[in-house]
Amino acid sequence: MSDMEIYDLRVCVDRIEGRSVCGMDVGDYFDLTHSAHLTIPEGKHFCVYALAAVLPFLAAKQRDMPPGDWLERDTLFACPDPEERLVMRVERTAKRRMDSADLT
Repeated sequence: MSDMEIYDLRVCVDRIEGRSVCGMDVGDYFDLTHSAHLTIPEGKHFCVYALAAVLPFLAAKQRDMPPGDWLERDTLFACPDPEERLVMRVERTAKRRMDSADLT
């Protein structure tokens, strides 16, 4: 029985305002599906430091939030490398029903 709804997410490099130190390009992405399945397109990579910067927000972005919540509106997150100034966009790609017992 499905007792919760959760969003699948795509985290995509929206822009790079400095120099690409990590070797990623605008448009590079990873998908987060089924609550915790992270996939990267074959032959691509995603910088672990950029991932670490956005990771704390992903669980919240997977859920519906109150209308006034700042995280409901904000979709852009920055990599911590000041030389790179890489900005990622988090997009909800699908909503799925899941059984919370399968996740614990």
